[in-house]
This record gives sequence, C-alpha cells and structure tokens, in this order.
Amino acid sequence: MNLLLTAWKASRVLPRGVIRAGAGLGGWYVWVSRGKACVRLEQNLERVTGATGRELRRLSRAGMSSVARYYAEMLELPRMTPAQIEARVRTVGVEPIKEAIARDGAAVVVLSHSGNWDLVGAYTCRMIAPVTSVAEVLKPREVFDQFVAVREGVGMRILGHEGSTTFRSLISLGKSTGGVLALLADRDLSGSGVEVDFAGHRARVAPGPAALSLAVGCELYPLAVYYERLRGARRRAAGSRWGIVMDAGRAITVPDGTPKADAVATLSAGWAAWMGERVREHAVDWHMLQRFGWVD
Repeated sequence: MNLLLTAWKASRVLPRGVIRAGAGLGGWYVWVSRGKACVRLEQNLERVTGATGRELRRLSRAGMSSVARYYAEMLELPRMTPAQIEARVRTVGVEPIKEAIARDGAAVVVLSHSGNWDLVGAYTCRMIAPVTSVAEVLKPREVFDQFVAVREGVGMRILGHEGSTTFRSLISLGKSTGGVLALLADRDLSGSGVEVDFAGHRARVAPGPAALSLAVGCELYPLAVYYERLRGARRRAAGSRWGIVMDAGRAITVPDGTPKADAVATLSAGWAAWMGERVREHAVDWHMLQRFGWVD
C-alpha cells in the first residue's frame, strides 16, 4: 500500500507511458513470482473456468495484466480529459437504467470486481446520472483517502464501508438525491452474505444491493465491465489501446407472491446468476485477488 501511495505521487509528473509500463512490470512480477494475490486469483479462475495447468497459468497471466491496467488507469484518471473518458467507454443496454432514474429518481447498479469500475463511475457521472458508492476502508488510511479523492474528483460521492451507518446513509441519499447507487457486491464484506449460484458454484455475495433497492423503492440492475481493444479514431481519441464495455443486464425483480422475507435472497440470486455468467465469459478481467465466498 505504501508503494501505491508512492506511485500516486509519482504519477502526477511521470509520462503516462512510464506509468503503464511500471504497472505492467509490477503485474508481471506478481505473476512470475506466484505472489499471494496471483495464487488466489488462480484459485478463483479455476473455479469459474475449470482451467488447470498451463491454461490456468495463461489465464492468470492475462488476469494480472488486466489488474495492472486497472491500476495504471486509476493513476491516470485525474489527468484524463472528458473526451478521453467518453472515448474509452462503450455501453450496452444502459437505456433502461436512464429510464428508471427518470421515473423513480434512483437505480441500484450492482457490479463485480471486473474491468475498471472507477472509469465506469467517471463516465456515468458525465453521461447518465450522479453516482454514489461505497469503498472498503483500507489501511493505511492514506490509501483509502487517496482512492476517495480520485473518485470524488471525477464526480462520485464515496462513503466508507462502516456497517449499518453506511447503509442508512445510502438509503437517505437514494431517497433524497437519487441517481445511480453503485455497489461492488461479488465479495461480501458484511459477514451476512446471501448464498447464491455464481458461475456454476454456490457462493455467498453481499445482500446490500438487494436490500438497498427494496428500501429505496427503485430497480436493481447488474452491470458487467470488461476490457476491449481500441482501434482507429476511437483509440486516438481515448489515448489508449484499451477501452471498457459497460454491459447492463435487465432489471432484477421480485416475482409476485414472493414472501417479503425472501425478497433480498430472490433479488440477490437473480443478479448473481447473470453476473456469474458474465464473469465466466470475461474471466481474465475479474480482479478477484482475495478469498471469495465459495461454499461448495
């Protein structure tokens, strides 16, 4: 984490090419030395893809490159122009989210730790609606503060993950100011995860998005994020070889007649089933470097 703080300070003056090369080298080193993060990534990739041996190592190499790309872009984000942000993002199926916000004032968008969710936030604030999200409080605190500063610099409102107090604040903000309530929820930090089917296995995911959608009275949409190569005019406008896709699923709803006590589990199962398939399809961009909530 101290290395990350140093990188942030250096990124203010270093050329972008140097930032990208340095991040890429760091990702390669973690992979070739089989660091703890790489080992955990391989365990998770094996689950969702079934790959083993050389194929798994190839996937994890691409996965660590994707992780490095995310960190390089995070360091670059304060220096990106609005035009570069817009050029780097391609959307699929986001119109219903815009319509839901126009109708209800807010929408809950649930994401996995895939692609570049911070670039998604920057784009969404510009092109769709203001974004409110939650971030894990990291140690040292300076790292958390830096992440928050970068995200708030592109228009997002960020709350620290501090249990029920944070959830009450989200409900209040959802009802009063609305917009996009975006939550990373494939990794459960609450300790009260909901058991669901995810990428062909049983796992526990965070109940927050479903509970928030019900409490605010707005729709819930899953959103997959993954990288794609850029070419031609879009690549020149983006200032990068890589862009991201914001791929939105349909609204997840509770069927009529579902007992109120089962509503959170039903919504969670719906978004997790959809998200698990997207993670399978774009496994190299799933940055799950920590223990995941597998239960089988």
